Amino acid sequence: MPWKNSDTRYSTMSIALHWLMVVLLAVVYACIELRGQFPKGSGARTLIVEMHFMFGLTVFVLVWLRLFARSLGVAPKIVPAPPQWQSLLATLMHVALYALMIGMPIAGWLIVSAEGHSVMFYGMELPPLIGENKDLAKQIEGWHVWFGKVGYWLIGLHALAGIAHHYVLRDNTALRMTPGRFAKKTAE
Repeated sequence: MPWKNSDTRYSTMSIALHWLMVVLLAVVYACIELRGQFPKGSGARTLIVEMHFMFGLTVFVLVWLRLFARSLGVAPKIVPAPPQWQSLLATLMHVALYALMIGMPIAGWLIVSAEGHSVMFYGMELPPLIGENKDLAKQIEGWHVWFGKVGYWLIGLHALAGIAHHYVLRDNTALRMTPGRFAKKTAE
């Protein structure tokens, strides 16, 4: 699996991690949205919330691998080159998305720790980040929920920008991150 970007495409590792993160983030958001379908205290609700934590922490682990893969080379060039303001907005968007993928799982871990509960990660019990403090847990949870809503907008705008680059601006922005076979069919 190639780790380095080419002049026209991101590495296979970067592409695979990008789309895996898309799926994981969709599952994380779906879990938290679906929890309301189950009564409080039920086993099903507990399971879906635990899945939210586990997949959120999976995002946290994988984002570091993604940043490592991204650091192995320069990004493939966009053809035709975008104006400077678009490049700046893209950079800010990526920084915001990475901050979301790092900060939200940490906040979730802090919430569970402050509530005095165990944090399970694929059968391993993770150490609490802070001691039990129910008031602090509520405060962090408020921020976690707010930034989760911001995340919907960031993810949506990121996807919309990719679609606009492909269908309106007709540059290669989206093709650089599209899996191989699909990219070839789309380019034809």
